[in-house]
Amino acid sequence: MNDQFLPLEYTEKTPADMKSDSSAYFELMRRRRSVRDFSHRPVDREVIENAIRTAGCAPSGANMQPWHFVAISEETLKSDIRKAAEAEEKAFYERRASDEWLAAIAPLGTDADKPFLEIAPWVIVIFLRKFSYGEDRARLKNYYTSESVGIATGFLISALHNAGLATLTHTPSPMRFLNKLCDRPDDEKPYLVLVTGYPAEDATVPAISKLPLDAISTFV
Repeated sequence: MNDQFLPLEYTEKTPADMKSDSSAYFELMRRRRSVRDFSHRPVDREVIENAIRTAGCAPSGANMQPWHFVAISEETLKSDIRKAAEAEEKAFYERRASDEWLAAIAPLGTDADKPFLEIAPWVIVIFLRKFSYGEDRARLKNYYTSESVGIATGFLISALHNAGLATLTHTPSPMRFLNKLCDRPDDEKPYLVLVTGYPAEDATVPAISKLPLDAISTFV
């Protein structure tokens, strides 16, 4: 066997177990909701580490793994991120957002105030790495970066939900202030802010639903 390849670690399930496990996982993820009301309750760092390890298992173009996760629990930094994000969001809502966009998000009850960035115990800032660097510091192009980081983000959200935590995806616009606050190089692009922790006891979520299977898929 080519020494650049290893045997696949794979355990086959019975058809009955596949159906049962896939149904159970759907029921788990069906209950996932984006939460804006978080508790101050702490979350053990190991839970976050394991979730990020899971995200790092995602497939990526040429296995370049073009992501970096900055997991923040430090209160001052979370406060600084909130202040910078709210400044951008205020400008966005007041001047840059189209009427169509404002109408689309109106049922969700969002505005420029982002207290969850301070209240939640963890804020994970996800960066997209356009380039990697070899041992000789030679710059290497990363491939399919948006697709790869998007998949890894999905893995991360799923892992956190599976662990029993709530999440919220947040994308202040623009996000370049995050490079400085998170001490990341200029050739990395802030991709998404993921807020996570326990939901507040009185948390509510919008009364929305997901499209049914026949509306999002075609079997031929």
